[in-house]
Amino acid sequence: MDKAELKNRTKEFAHRTVKLSLALPKTTLGHHIKSQLIRCSTSVAANYRAACIAQSKASFIAKLGIVIEEVDESCFWLQFIIDEKLLETKKVNSLLNETKELTAIFIASRKTARNIK
Repeated sequence: MDKAELKNRTKEFAHRTVKLSLALPKTTLGHHIKSQLIRCSTSVAANYRAACIAQSKASFIAKLGIVIEEVDESCFWLQFIIDEKLLETKKVNSLLNETKELTAIFIASRKTARNIK
């Protein structure tokens, strides 16, 4: 997967997560999770774009670290939605799987970047 494809994939992840967030119940908990999930999922895409234009290898690796943290937080909130039965599991599962795939991709990318001399 090249840089452009991954940019599109992370942006699509953000769009899909925002749409799911908007379906959360209009309760205090629903509003809180919606806000948190929108923030971290859109941050995945924004920080990956920033990594793509990093000025140095160290900056690239640092930005990937942020991406990994934000995708992991997205995973947490999606799991929390399921745990609290705020939405049907089947509505959340594809995004939950995407967080796991994105995490694996970015961890591998960071490992590769660290090993390049």
